[in-house]
Amino acid sequence: MDAALALPPPLSVPPLARRWVYAGLVPFVLSALLIWLVWPDARPYVTQALCAYAAVVVALLGGVHWGLAMRHSDAPARLLASGAAFALLAWAGVMMRPDAGLVVQGVLLVAGYLVDRKLYPAEGLAAWLTLRFRFSAVAAFSCFIGAANA
Repeated sequence: MDAALALPPPLSVPPLARRWVYAGLVPFVLSALLIWLVWPDARPYVTQALCAYAAVVVALLGGVHWGLAMRHSDAPARLLASGAAFALLAWAGVMMRPDAGLVVQGVLLVAGYLVDRKLYPAEGLAAWLTLRFRFSAVAAFSCFIGAANA
């Protein structure tokens, strides 16, 4: 393998990235709580907001696959396909009734983590898996809890 094409050594998670990831959970948790606390006539708006935010995050996490593909001189088709698939499926979830869409987004967050559990170590990003798990678990749980009262 050409040294110029070799992947960089394993990367650790910078503290600033960790803070941004945790900050990204605030809309998930806050929206899920609000679905249970707001007046019934406001609930559809909060539910839709959570569903849309979850879709943006799922698409972003799928976009990471495209970023990883760019590190290769011959981009692996599986990375390109999975990145696009997560964005398209998240969009489909937004187009559904918000309660059903939240279930779709929650499943996509879990499925994305399961894919990344194999992908990240192969790309030298194993150190990110703990943070990725925590984020996915809280985000998916928020989607499921929100859907339960939508």
